[in-house]
Amino acid sequence: MTDTASASALGAAMAVADRTPAGLTLARLEGLELMPAPINPDWVLEGAPQARAVQLASGQDRYANMSVWDCTDGRFNWYFGCDEAVYILEGSVTVTGPDGEVRKLIAGDTAYFPAFTWFEWQVHGYVRKVAFCHDVVPPLARLPLRIYARLSRIKARLYTAAFGSPAERRRRIS
Repeated sequence: MTDTASASALGAAMAVADRTPAGLTLARLEGLELMPAPINPDWVLEGAPQARAVQLASGQDRYANMSVWDCTDGRFNWYFGCDEAVYILEGSVTVTGPDGEVRKLIAGDTAYFPAFTWFEWQVHGYVRKVAFCHDVVPPLARLPLRIYARLSRIKARLYTAAFGSPAERRRRIS
């Protein structure tokens, strides 16, 4: 993608990030349009937190995605239906785990929340994060996925043995 195309897409505040043919996804955070992502009213404990989000990328198997999420002041419970790693971009939040442990996350911090857990969130004014989510695959479904992954690795090794690595092929063409 050219810089002009990137500026045009971001200038239009498109919620969709740019994806190259090779699968690289690029999004400039300042150009994203976040859409309302209401918090379940039954989870709100204090205040009137308003959340917004936009999905930036999704894995081919749809088990993983990356999003930007923000929220205004308030206190609420949050259920993590998937494994989620976050990077706090702006603001701060205090999270209380199911065991009662309290941690404050500020801009620059990372945290990991395991699937199927509840955490209490206390947003201090405003928080913005990048979230990397991964749906947990049930144990019975993992075997076919492991077999597929192993076969893919074997295929890649055989292809490399027969035709060389991509770098070697580029050198031969040059």
